Amino acid sequence: MTEKGTHQLPVHVAVNRAHWDAMADEWVAAGERLWASEPRWGQWGVPDDECPMLPDDMSGMDAIELGCGTGYVSAWMARRGAKVTGIDNSERQLATAARLAAEHRINLTLIHGNAETVPRPDASFDFAVSEYGAAIWCDPELWLPEAHRLLRPGGRLVFLGHSPLSAVCTPWKGEHVDAALHRPYFDLGVLDWTTVEADPGGIEFTRPISKWFALFRQTGFRVDDYREPRAPVSATGTMFGFSAEWSKNWPSEQAWFLTKAS
Repeated sequence: MTEKGTHQLPVHVAVNRAHWDAMADEWVAAGERLWASEPRWGQWGVPDDECPMLPDDMSGMDAIELGCGTGYVSAWMARRGAKVTGIDNSERQLATAARLAAEHRINLTLIHGNAETVPRPDASFDFAVSEYGAAIWCDPELWLPEAHRLLRPGGRLVFLGHSPLSAVCTPWKGEHVDAALHRPYFDLGVLDWTTVEADPGGIEFTRPISKWFALFRQTGFRVDDYREPRAPVSATGTMFGFSAEWSKNWPSEQAWFLTKAS
């Protein structure tokens, strides 16, 4: 089942919606492959036992994926027993998710909307997750309090996205990440890729690690764990602007494991 959100869109949400609708076809094959796979995480497909982002048993849980894209993480949760809702900004990505849900006979509730304003009551879910999705495309000052609102007391939020170091090491023109420091770490916030010369994209968000901790405290989340998934020794080539060698030596990604403390 697919639902539509009706909220007026902030500029970054509108820009990212257009960006992801335009490139949705490029993600169909990956979505099909991941729907048929066991959980593997991030750019380099880190095995679940190295970065266990989902509970092994989700029986009886109400779960939501914030920025679900083609819905493969939602499918993994459903197979572990959860009743799953996915929300995504791209209607075309959701069309792929709905098709694959039907093909795999998995029941998902899919919402076309902004993960910063989810049309669900307070305390609707036991578990929330974002692999990229809201984790990088939504304003953390908005989507983290929204995730907190949606979770029941003791509910968990797990999310994975780019590390702040990767943003610092990305050249201003948008070329591949390298070993130089190109931008100030403490000024990290909005990353607008719409006008860069190399591979223009959407509008992302990041922040220094100390500011992540401050926002978690302010919002009411307790930090349970923090992981920096590393490219496997066998990895070669380049993924999404990161060379395998770079990602073996420095963190290209980060994963946060949080619990709603209040």
